[in-house]
Amino acid sequence: MSYAQATNAAASILKIKEAFPVLSNNKILEIHDTAFPKPDNKGHRIQHTTKSLSKKQAIIPISDKIKDIIIEEANTHVFQINMLLKSTKSMMRAEFIYLCPRDVSINTNSVPNTSNLNTIEKYLKLINSTGNDEVLAPQLPQSKSYLKITSIPYIQPNGNKLTSDDITTTMKYLELFEPMNLTVKPRVVKASPKSNIAIIWFDIWDSQNSSKAKLLINHSFNFGKYITTIRATNINPRVSQCHNCWK
Repeated sequence: MSYAQATNAAASILKIKEAFPVLSNNKILEIHDTAFPKPDNKGHRIQHTTKSLSKKQAIIPISDKIKDIIIEEANTHVFQINMLLKSTKSMMRAEFIYLCPRDVSINTNSVPNTSNLNTIEKYLKLINSTGNDEVLAPQLPQSKSYLKITSIPYIQPNGNKLTSDDITTTMKYLELFEPMNLTVKPRVVKASPKSNIAIIWFDIWDSQNSSKAKLLINHSFNFGKYITTIRATNINPRVSQCHNCWK
């Protein structure tokens, strides 16, 4: 309720009170609400925020010298891409093209499938002066998932400190981690100054619904003679969330 609306409501309540001084406050409010019903705003609220990156886009890693060629005639490229998509009987359409810091992004009216991405790639490679090595395969946006590994000694039986290389070497031999791509090397810290237990934080490139992280969370594996478990952890707000959008 705005200030003006609140002032008008208070004035109306006072007038009813003056007209019916013997009525209780609850009865006066009931009369007021009957005489001046609140407007129904259901269905009129606009959502200004989203919980994740838009999936309705194709991101094309591309060389700097080709970016200008595409952006300068973006409307023509949108038209041509849509003609090709239409010829494949796809219902997806390109809406507009814009630059990301290191890529070109094509916003679409629906989530592109593999066939749509292939069509876009073929068109971009046919543009004049664009060689096959100048345009990489279009991709959907990717997010990061944040995980940690617990219950591994910080000082190993051989007397050496646990390192990120020890973790990545172990991951290479585990089928559980085969479809995963680390964003950076794992970080190893002690759980507390006096503890010999390590906590290993590692981040992976993931889909926007965290499908890869879900395959790892709460799963256990052997690290030497120890059994450790993968847990979800908090997001780091200081780093970029999209693998394909930002450097």
